[in-house]
Amino acid sequence: MGGRTRTVRCSRCGVQLVVPPSARTIRCAICHGITNVGSRQDPVRQAVGFVKSMVNSLNPLLSYGSGGSSMSYGFNSSNNNSLWNLPPGYPPAQGKKRALLIGVSYRMRRYELKGTVNDVNCMRYLLCERLGFPSECVLVLTEAQVDPYRIPTKENIRMAMRWLMMGCQAGDSLVFHFSGHGIQKPDTNGDEVDGYDEALCPLDFETSGVIVDDEVNETLVRPLPRGAKLHAVVDACHSGTILDLPYLCRFNRGGFYQWEDHRPPSGVYKGTSGGLAVLISGCDDHQTSADTNAFAGSTSTGAMTYSFIQALEFEPGTTYGRLLTSMRSAIRDANTGIGSGPIASLLSKVFGLGLTQEPQLSSSEMFDIYRKPFLL
Repeated sequence: MGGRTRTVRCSRCGVQLVVPPSARTIRCAICHGITNVGSRQDPVRQAVGFVKSMVNSLNPLLSYGSGGSSMSYGFNSSNNNSLWNLPPGYPPAQGKKRALLIGVSYRMRRYELKGTVNDVNCMRYLLCERLGFPSECVLVLTEAQVDPYRIPTKENIRMAMRWLMMGCQAGDSLVFHFSGHGIQKPDTNGDEVDGYDEALCPLDFETSGVIVDDEVNETLVRPLPRGAKLHAVVDACHSGTILDLPYLCRFNRGGFYQWEDHRPPSGVYKGTSGGLAVLISGCDDHQTSADTNAFAGSTSTGAMTYSFIQALEFEPGTTYGRLLTSMRSAIRDANTGIGSGPIASLLSKVFGLGLTQEPQLSSSEMFDIYRKPFLL
């Protein structure tokens, strides 16, 4: 192949996969099946994978229209993978615009967050009331949910991310929003420029573990097909490269920007299957994100989520560059304080003690951030 990437269809579910150069096998991020991708791959097996992909794309529509309590979603694979046996309460993943919104509060714990559910509610309002996302195509995971499958545990978040990507095709616009804790862990496979993996903390992370950026990339980024787009809005500490995207945009207060190449030194492919994936994160990898009531009075919110929604409300159809500039300015204004008195004292408590936060932009491809409009 001369060192160039190529695409094949998963032999189990038929999803299109991007194959790194010289790879002999590849594991599907959706169904986790192993596909042989060597030069002698069985053409019959490839054909079977294609047929399965066609069945998979039609099955959610057929199941949804069948009625009755035995409704099923997606292709029911032989190993009963949880992806293909979604809970009855999950929306069928068939809308051209769909979103996954996750807010983790960690209630009754010393590291409890007060604003994450507010973040999710505000994002849902923005998407459904302002940006045309059908309410039935928005899946919400918070601790306030009655449905046990919508509690933001590690396995539920994994299943929900797979739901978001189910049947994704050209023309789809997907949104992934996470508001909660994030951490850094030492990199163990040599694919991080700075030597650290970034990770999201589900509700049960102390017992079940975190969700590292490698898995987020494999699940949300790698399967994204040509013509589809994914926007991730992650309001968490150490979230600058939580999607492990190939390019990170650095820009200063003067408006000058430059794309940094963050492709792994190991050569592992971290891009999409032709689609556009963009991450707007709450802060750089070495920074923390604030959960505060400094922006909305007595109501707690994530500083990043609040500034993101405010920027879009003030200037619909803005560009990526203006969006990030507006968000950073809002947080910087709060950080510097407004003179003295109780408001300044509050802001000092929230943003003092060396806390800094600068929302970041990363992408699967480079573009002119001041010309490209931000469209969900």
